[in-house]
Amino acid sequence: MHGKRVLVTGGAGFIGSNLANHLADDNDVLAVDDCYLGTPDNLDEGVEFHDVSVVDDDLPTEDVDVLFHLAALSSYPMHEEDPTKGARVNVEGFVNAVEQVREDGCDTVVYASTSSIYGDRTEPSPEDMEVTARTGYEASKLARERYGEYFAYHYDMNVAGMRFFSVYEGFGGAEGHKDEYANLIAQFADEIADGEAPVIYGDGTQTRDFTHVSDVARGLELAADHELTGIYNLGTGESYSLNTLVERLNDELGTDVEPEYVENPIPEKVYVHDTMADASKMHEATGWEPRISFEEGLKRVCSYYQ
Repeated sequence: MHGKRVLVTGGAGFIGSNLANHLADDNDVLAVDDCYLGTPDNLDEGVEFHDVSVVDDDLPTEDVDVLFHLAALSSYPMHEEDPTKGARVNVEGFVNAVEQVREDGCDTVVYASTSSIYGDRTEPSPEDMEVTARTGYEASKLARERYGEYFAYHYDMNVAGMRFFSVYEGFGGAEGHKDEYANLIAQFADEIADGEAPVIYGDGTQTRDFTHVSDVARGLELAADHELTGIYNLGTGESYSLNTLVERLNDELGTDVEPEYVENPIPEKVYVHDTMADASKMHEATGWEPRISFEEGLKRVCSYYQ
């Protein structure tokens, strides 16, 4: 990724802005965002920002070499508030953006999918395992993957779908604007640092594969570099419980804040209790592997408060 013209949708959001800023030193980067979940304050001066939606007809696609499509309603609650809007943004927005760059000559697309479709897994989840759409959010991401297959096969494009796991950075980075939609690491660190009890759904034994956003941005870049096609996981292959997360944050912050346990408001049949990535396919294709350990990641998050 040197000297390329790059379009990042959702480019003012959490992951999108990290990617756009990461690429801007060596590339001509355009970020589009309707600012529903993003803010241009996240972007460095070297990124050209456009306040437009991915469902608009006039995206800045001229001479774009690579499309990174990260725009989405990115959680179960967001999608359930308005399933029609969720499908329009997550599915129609994807097709619209890919079709516009394709018509302008771009043949490389890297886009965001989700690990939620694996359901509950305490073992590493490979890309070829059976997946299910249990929510509208998951259905929209699976639809995106199917359209990715279509564009790759029908138009001979390089189209790679990246299944993200639990991506974090902390409120000292680009997650601050997400508030209650931010990763649990960011939310819990902020609450514990303020002496407030983090709220845990259930008993805290649920686990997540927490992956630092810098590793995810690097993985997205490598997917474009290698002109990948297909589905790839981006995760560490390690999982930690929410109880462990609170304990480690207390250790790092020098605090002793107990969590508050509440009944899970998300229906049990759709709640993902455990996640863990198998990223061997991505490693074999590009050499990618996570560089930020869980311990180092928490240090970075907590340094904002110290």
